[in-house]
Amino acid sequence: MATLEGCRCRSASARNNSSILYSILKSDSLVTAEEPRQHQQQHSQHQTLQHLLLKGSSCSSSPSSSSSSSSGPGSLQELRQQACSCGSTRRRGVLRSPQVTCKAASAVLVKTLRFVKNVPCFRQLPEDDQLMLIRSGWAPLLVLGLAQDRVDFETTETVEPSMLQRILTGVPDRQSEILAGQTRVAVGVSVVDIEAIKAFLKKCWSVDISTKEYAYLKGTVLFNPDLEGLRCLHYIQALRREAHQALNEHVRLIHRDDSMRFAKLLIALSMLRAISPLVVAQLFFRPVIGAVNIEEVLMEMFYGK
Repeated sequence: MATLEGCRCRSASARNNSSILYSILKSDSLVTAEEPRQHQQQHSQHQTLQHLLLKGSSCSSSPSSSSSSSSGPGSLQELRQQACSCGSTRRRGVLRSPQVTCKAASAVLVKTLRFVKNVPCFRQLPEDDQLMLIRSGWAPLLVLGLAQDRVDFETTETVEPSMLQRILTGVPDRQSEILAGQTRVAVGVSVVDIEAIKAFLKKCWSVDISTKEYAYLKGTVLFNPDLEGLRCLHYIQALRREAHQALNEHVRLIHRDDSMRFAKLLIALSMLRAISPLVVAQLFFRPVIGAVNIEEVLMEMFYGK
């Protein structure tokens, strides 16, 4: 069992409730059981989110930096290389119903942050560690929440002009715009990135992941020991290990006839880690918040700062 010994965490009594089995499942059950009671609070958080989004959208005039694609599995990397081949148009996609999808994603984001708040061993971590874990995990937790709530979305493709098309039509290229002091924001996100998100959702739905399995997967994603500067590194490593072990034991107990189920869940996790947080922010929130930093919105919602 993970304990806080050796860490400078605030709570000395954390050893009683530090088990990932207790913390994650309690948090997940609290989110489910308190949903009717917390409907007003969730509505208030939605209003806060909308206020922040509208405020940021009206106040920000300069676009944010373009998202860089994170490397994923070999097949995904090959698709990226094919999509970015010289002379070809850059295929990008946008949400077909941005208002509907962004509203659904915002609801999942509120629920996700409430889930994190209800994890006892997370609240007992130093605030610096909490901030790092939230910044690292909000996007994969959100996509995991989209899968759990079965939030599907449709996109429509838009084509960014190739270099040849820019020359023929007189449209300035990116380097010329930078030299001229202009900044052009690419519309939508890469079709390859959209397909990666959709592939992950379909994978989760095909496996038919249970509520408990989603809870353990969230624990594995939330407690990320690979971040530099964590004060309670060993404790967070132990929590990740416990979540992984708890998931394995649950699968072996409930799905004895499916010897490949745990491997399928690990594959889903690897697909999730290949999804860029910048892509998630640009696809699900940029149509509403514009160039606002999503992390500022998260901190405002989580800590009220």
